[in-house]
Amino acid sequence: MENFETNFQQVDVLPLVKYYMDQLQLFDLFKKYVPAAPDSLTEHAESLCVLTANIICDNKPLYKVREWFAQYSDGLVDEPVQANLFNDDRLARSLSALFQADRHSLMTEVSSNAITVHNLLTEEIHNDSTTITFLGNYINQDPEAVKLKHGHNKDFRPDCKQVVFGLNITSDGHVPLSYKLFDGNTTDDVTHIPNWNGLRSLLEKEDFIYIADCKLCNFNNMNHIAQNGGLFITVVPKDRKEVKKFIKQLKTNDIKFEDAYIVESSRRKGKINIFKTHEAEKTKNGFRIIWVHSSLKQEDDQSRRQKKIEKAIKELKELTPKLNAYHLKTKAEIKGAIDRICKGIDNFLDVKIVTHRKQIKVKISPGRPSYKTVYKNKWEFKYSIQWELNEQALLEASRTDGIFPLMTNTDLEAREVLKKYKDQPFLEKRMYTKKTVLEVAPVFLKKEKRIEAMLALFFIALMIVSLIERKIRMNMAKKNIDKIPILPQAMNTKKPTWNNIRYFFRYVHYSRIFRDGVCIQAIVKGLGELHKQVIRLLEVPDTIYENLQTKWWQFTYT
Repeated sequence: MENFETNFQQVDVLPLVKYYMDQLQLFDLFKKYVPAAPDSLTEHAESLCVLTANIICDNKPLYKVREWFAQYSDGLVDEPVQANLFNDDRLARSLSALFQADRHSLMTEVSSNAITVHNLLTEEIHNDSTTITFLGNYINQDPEAVKLKHGHNKDFRPDCKQVVFGLNITSDGHVPLSYKLFDGNTTDDVTHIPNWNGLRSLLEKEDFIYIADCKLCNFNNMNHIAQNGGLFITVVPKDRKEVKKFIKQLKTNDIKFEDAYIVESSRRKGKINIFKTHEAEKTKNGFRIIWVHSSLKQEDDQSRRQKKIEKAIKELKELTPKLNAYHLKTKAEIKGAIDRICKGIDNFLDVKIVTHRKQIKVKISPGRPSYKTVYKNKWEFKYSIQWELNEQALLEASRTDGIFPLMTNTDLEAREVLKKYKDQPFLEKRMYTKKTVLEVAPVFLKKEKRIEAMLALFFIALMIVSLIERKIRMNMAKKNIDKIPILPQAMNTKKPTWNNIRYFFRYVHYSRIFRDGVCIQAIVKGLGELHKQVIRLLEVPDTIYENLQTKWWQFTYT
């Protein structure tokens, strides 16, 4: 009697991921920089590739990676065999080996491959940093690894230790090119010089435009870049004297702004943002200051100020019946309460404390009142409050609504400087992808060396995700495809994300039928015409899915 068996292996997006990893020659680079011992059952390179793919496809802690990988390598079986090679101990040893390797050279080659294979433009580089939060104590930390320390936590967890993760992306598709880790208590302003020096070595040039937030606007940072032939664009902090001087002029004089460009808001459907610019005097260092006026920012500033004023008036009304009792009996106590309510808008609201004096008679002799009772006159003080809007202050403030300053040493027109700076929010989106889609935290590792090595893999994973998103959006634009229905319930999206693609391919699997232990049929199921269109838009060969082999899931074939 013939014996038939069926085996189902998960496929989903792993072939896509492997293809993009192969384009960057990841296995060969891992093998070059992280060689394994001769008697190892599997190479560190394959373990690190499995870990990278796991981060991209469905990030799991080390002790669950084997279970995740079994879906692809062994399929639905009682006892996984192939995936057993990738237990948490072996993966952890591979991370330790990666830490000891020359990771800087490894990352340089990975980035160089990405630039070459995908023709990335590197004329503009955007930089920003975030914090990665850790919940453990991490006492007696390894002196060779980055230090987990308390600092300004951007996840709003000041009670937790952290490391600072600096990231550089291209304006072309917003692809990460390099990263740098800093101790958890490092401030952003001291990270820019070493970061720019690293980019100069990676790109082998100095004339790229380095774009960053206001922490770059430090004359040590800007002078270092300018004196070494570099270019920069940054936003100027509000407390700089150049800003205060211009704001003072703006409140009293009419300053002419020139039209820059008009663009539809990416956050508000149907809203148009009108940008205007005005170039002020150069700084003593010769850097240009470009003042920008945004119509939507003007609306936001006005709305935000009005809400604060309305909130303060409401609280003042609620305060009025509480006066002259409990902790609001004295003028000083009432003034303290008013200051707390009007904090930040005290120049827009003129609040007066009105004193009401009344003479009363107070009994001073003992006993019950009688014709012999002695009284004395005493003044009794009661307080009330009055307020009115300071129209002059509101008028002056309205003149500065929608204004922000940029500083640069480029020779670009003012509007071009603005356009390049406005790509900065895409870097924040990459940080969001790292923390949410790739789920960089929590990190289930105890050793700081392994944490540092794992963050290197997260950087590679983020690069691959960004390349995939860049490719599909670029080819949609080339083919005039406005949107594709890959969202839940076949809803359309104009800008497919990795999360969308990953969700859309979730049911693709590899089915094999065995007769007496011999495979008589193998086919990929769940792959529709729309899946094939996505594959073509990603410039992945059709054979990647159509001609899956028995060991298709391996990163190296034996």
